[in-house]
Amino acid sequence: MRKYIKEGKEPLPVPDIEQLKAELKRVKYKDRYKSVLKSTVYALIVVAAVSVLIATIWMPVLQIYGTSMKPTLEEGDIVVSLKGSDFESGDLIAFYFGNKILVKRCIAGPGQWVDIDEEGFVYVDGKLIDEPYLKEKALGDCNIKLPYQVPASRYFCMGDHRSTSVDSRNTAVGCVSEEQIVGKIVFRVWPLPNFGPL
Repeated sequence: MRKYIKEGKEPLPVPDIEQLKAELKRVKYKDRYKSVLKSTVYALIVVAAVSVLIATIWMPVLQIYGTSMKPTLEEGDIVVSLKGSDFESGDLIAFYFGNKILVKRCIAGPGQWVDIDEEGFVYVDGKLIDEPYLKEKALGDCNIKLPYQVPASRYFCMGDHRSTSVDSRNTAVGCVSEEQIVGKIVFRVWPLPNFGPL
């Protein structure tokens, strides 16, 4: 029931206490909602920025194109690489080649000698290397003079699909310099059935 205050001839309505409380509660809720929304958006922006920074600086995420790394990596696989400069024979590395990023397997490092016979068996410093990741061996598209010594600060890399891969066996690609290297491929994140370390 509304109460009125007499003021002159026209009585003025007196605000109901319950209505005032409800309005105050609504305004406070609206302010709190805006504050929570704003802080959530800021937190999401910070998390996204940090994720992009980590992905760019320390752990680039790459998608595989082509078939030169079959059967280890298939076209469409998404992998995570780790920045670094210490690579060993058998490591998968990603590197810049022109305006593309290629993924190949490190075979030999600076100063080492590489030799490949007609059947595709690979020797580093005169020793046959074990390559359990291969399904087939091939000399492939090789136009370098063998045995070949890897220049300083460079890595000799080959694709796992030896018959089709164009890599350090060919002068069109050559050995990979340290400046070209994006990082070592350490993990596959897609497709989910193949999720895991490489």
